[in-house]
Amino acid sequence: MPLHFVTYRALNQAYVLAFKSQALQTRRGTLEWMITLLFYAAMALMIMIWIWPLTRDLRALENAAARFGNRNWVFETHITPRSQIYPLAETFRKMAARIDGLIASHKDMSNAVSHEIKTPLARMQFEIELAQQAQSTSAMKESLSHNKADITAINDLVSATLKYAILERADLSLNIGTHNFTTLLPAITESVRNDVRPGIQIHARLRGETDNVICDLHLVETVVKNLLYNAARYAKREVRLSFTVEDGVNQLLVDDDGPGIPEKDRHRVFDSFVQLEPAGADKSGFGLGLAIAKRAIEWHRGEVSVAASPLGGARICAVWPASSE
Repeated sequence: MPLHFVTYRALNQAYVLAFKSQALQTRRGTLEWMITLLFYAAMALMIMIWIWPLTRDLRALENAAARFGNRNWVFETHITPRSQIYPLAETFRKMAARIDGLIASHKDMSNAVSHEIKTPLARMQFEIELAQQAQSTSAMKESLSHNKADITAINDLVSATLKYAILERADLSLNIGTHNFTTLLPAITESVRNDVRPGIQIHARLRGETDNVICDLHLVETVVKNLLYNAARYAKREVRLSFTVEDGVNQLLVDDDGPGIPEKDRHRVFDSFVQLEPAGADKSGFGLGLAIAKRAIEWHRGEVSVAASPLGGARICAVWPASSE
């Protein structure tokens, strides 16, 4: 450690007095060390204050993911929007909701398929016994025709279920192309009109640039047919289809003049295997038409909703971007 000297020349003397001092340097060195230590301690404290909420939220996210992974199927974590990992937590939450929805959908599908197949199988078994005991060819043919109808019902159920299951897959690849809806939609409308009960009028109205609509034609055709058949099933006399391309959005509206859908049930109509017929009414179909339409439009990055129709019944609205990007 360097020494500090203070010199004095004595009056009328030939010698010089020198004083050395080390205390001043020692005090300065100690003060500098204390200031440095306080500075780094303050920096460490600030870093800890900044990191602690992040560590706390990461630990909460980890625990929530662990609970979900242990088949709890409930993703609960209290991370506020001010947190730095809030976008990550929201991504996890959406993923968990999607997984939970897929599990619930598969459960509903398994229960519904087993229930829907059980009834025609029981009828088939009964008809086979009748055919075995038949005393005439006509009675045997009648039993066989009933069996054929039940087989057709089972085949329709399996086809609809497979179509819905395909749309629930995460690796579905769309066949996107440009199609002329000006001619396609009237043709689909005419096909459905010839297939529904007599007395139902189905009209198609198009507006905008409908000559070059970008979509997966097979999926959108399925959507149009499912919505038209569903509307014709409940309509009294009229079903109206409207398709508009405007401001970069494709909008498909299907209106009917039927009894409509109560507001309390509108959130359920797009669930799989849901049928809203009143108790005691004859049920037709399997409750998959609107669910398939919803998933097909979602694959086009769109959405489907239900509201009251100007015709007095229900209005199903499907919208999706006009661009393929």
